[in-house]
Amino acid sequence: MRAIPVNQAMNDTRKKAIPYLRWYIAILLCLASALNYLDRQTLSVLIGTIKEKLNLSNANYGEINFWFLISYGIMYAVSGRIIDYVGTRKGFTIFVSGWSLANMAHIFAATVTQFSFFRFLLGVFEPGSFTGGVRAVSEWFPMRDRALAIGIFNAGTAFGSMAAAPIVSFIAVQWGWQAAFLVTGALGFVWVAAWMALFQLPGDHPRISEEERRMILSDQPKDNLSEKAAPLLSLLRMKETWGCVLVRALTDPISYFLLFWMPLYFQNRHGFDLKQIGMFVWIPYAVAALGNLFMGASPRYLISRGWELNTARKTTMSVMTLLMLVFCVAAPQISQPALALAIVAGMTFCHAGWGNIALPAEVFPKNAVGTVTGLGGALGSLMGALSQLYIGKVVDLYGFSPIFIACAGLYPLALILVQLLIGRLGIIRTVPGSAGEKK
Repeated sequence: MRAIPVNQAMNDTRKKAIPYLRWYIAILLCLASALNYLDRQTLSVLIGTIKEKLNLSNANYGEINFWFLISYGIMYAVSGRIIDYVGTRKGFTIFVSGWSLANMAHIFAATVTQFSFFRFLLGVFEPGSFTGGVRAVSEWFPMRDRALAIGIFNAGTAFGSMAAAPIVSFIAVQWGWQAAFLVTGALGFVWVAAWMALFQLPGDHPRISEEERRMILSDQPKDNLSEKAAPLLSLLRMKETWGCVLVRALTDPISYFLLFWMPLYFQNRHGFDLKQIGMFVWIPYAVAALGNLFMGASPRYLISRGWELNTARKTTMSVMTLLMLVFCVAAPQISQPALALAIVAGMTFCHAGWGNIALPAEVFPKNAVGTVTGLGGALGSLMGALSQLYIGKVVDLYGFSPIFIACAGLYPLALILVQLLIGRLGIIRTVPGSAGEKK
């Protein structure tokens, strides 16, 4: 029998490259975002049922959301720093496992204080999905693909919100509301197993083709290849950092309004019961997924037609801003449930299509993306926490109309900040004091 050379045997056992591996990474990030929002949206779907059992007011619900967003805001900044220090692979494992356990722990809640405590724990771990996701995109995608990749992973937020209404309501109707928290939380550990099996950096990954590896690494700025996190003080001195942060402060409260209050809006304003929420309220979140994809696909198409990234992205953001104004003003005037669903779906599409979370990856090197994303998410969450207290009291006194009107004015302000503070998109800035900075 002829002996097989050692080199040939090694080649035969080597794993084959996965074509377009970076897009599989994007899909895995999308699933993480979906689970993240499925878990946090579980309470939003069940709140009508839980309010009756605990005799809660809308203001009480706003207070519970407040405690989630307080911890979420603080940890958004901290999680970005953690991700930049421990790396994307380990960081995601820690945060996804943590929020899955926190969500499952909701089965022990029986009072407003206990719900607030478990929501606080959930908020400690959930931000890591987004600071880590933006960093993973900066590690795995060339600049021209980053907006689309972020659109794909951020579309998971809409998929999770969309899935929450039918899945959570079905489980709750069949087995009780505690079972819904238990099942949705347990799914996170399935994702962690897949993540550990698939994710590595492109420079080290055994299943990436050499062509794709070279394409990804060649697009990384040579003076910003350090894995060491960029100096925080240096980032705070850059106007681009404050542009990304303040844009999130203006637009994130709208995210939490659309996420936490829409099931209750359709219950209070249009008379939906739990089954109808499961049947219909997933629709606006499904449309939000299309908005996330549009946020990346539209500029990419324009770039393929010869546009610069800066012009393509800002044009998309401007169109979304104008449409959002129309939908926000129209929403309070609608009394027909079907038309109200369409209007809210238009709002979620435009909100997702605006793409505030993509900005740091279009401006900063990868060793700063997690930190800047974390700072923006932190201030956005803290502003969202304050808005929850305001929303609950306003809804109790005046209904939802003033909230929709307030949302209408925030996007034009955010667009102005992008132009004045961030400036040109698609050019990676050098962070003073970073390892590898040109002297």
